Amino acid sequence: MATEPGEARERLLERCVAHVLQAGFSELSLREIAAGTGTSHRMLIYHFGSREGLLAEIVDRIEAQTRDLLADVAGQPGELIDICWAFWRRVSDPSLAAAERLFFEVYAHALHDRPWTRSFRESVIAAWEQPLTELFEKHGFAHGEAADRARLALAVSRGLLMDVLMTGERDRVDAAMELLTPLLTQPGAARTPPRTRSATSGLKGPADRRRRP
Repeated sequence: MATEPGEARERLLERCVAHVLQAGFSELSLREIAAGTGTSHRMLIYHFGSREGLLAEIVDRIEAQTRDLLADVAGQPGELIDICWAFWRRVSDPSLAAAERLFFEVYAHALHDRPWTRSFRESVIAAWEQPLTELFEKHGFAHGEAADRARLALAVSRGLLMDVLMTGERDRVDAAMELLTPLLTQPGAARTPPRTRSATSGLKGPADRRRRP
């Protein structure tokens, strides 16, 4: 039975993901990726458009797999703080370092608004907001606060991942995560409204920006 085009593309993408995670991406040409996955560079161009298009697809797939990892951890019984730690241990595992370096490589291109990163830019935050917000809601936070904590968790955990990739100082990064998890997972004191003006810097706050000169 002939393989459907969509199925062939899916299988090829899976092989590309496996090869790139093993060999890296920055130093590989499209021809080298093709050779490593048992196909031709023309076939990769046919399915993905360009080397950069393939890179974006690979990172999208890795991100989807990481969200599946979150769903698996979030479905386990336990306190929210234990779930956060379990997820951190898994995403910061050294075996995933290649995938994380690739993620930040594409992130850097997305910051420069490269056309091929459009789908990445659209999903890199938005695709995580719902599952993370639902996790915090499941553990007792109202929707608005759950969404705020989800955004903080996403931003800080990515920053810490970049830190450990750059420095290799796992003990210090874990210590920083240890400071973060109670802030994320435990209901705190009532929030105070943001100051309308910084006493030290003179920067305008939200209320000032709404006022007309």
